[in-house]
Amino acid sequence: MPDLQKILYAEDEPDIQQVAEIALEMVGGFTLKTCSDGNEALSEAVGFAPDLFLFDVMMPGMDGPTTLKKLRQESSLADIPVIFMTAKVQPDEVAELKALGAIEVIAKPFDPMELANQIKAIWQRYHGG
Repeated sequence: MPDLQKILYAEDEPDIQQVAEIALEMVGGFTLKTCSDGNEALSEAVGFAPDLFLFDVMMPGMDGPTTLKKLRQESSLADIPVIFMTAKVQPDEVAELKALGAIEVIAKPFDPMELANQIKAIWQRYHGG
């Protein structure tokens, strides 16, 4: 199973960004590239070469699913797994996100102390671990 080290994270709320950065970098030990919107994620993704996308669903301008569709057009990014984060976790909404290719959907608000472990567990399941 490949190591999960680099996460491209897109979230428009600064408060949530800060909590996630602490949870993922300091607690989880990941290398994180934080983007404030989909356009920034598009401009950073190729150079950063992440192992995983972690995207908020609702962002101004370009939402998470649209950002993912655009990133999938870049061949080097086409197979990078994505996890969406959203407050909308009704079964039909989760199913819709998974149909777009999400390997999992994490509910907001998330537990900062558990976020890194949650993502590691999803990564292991995704890779058949």
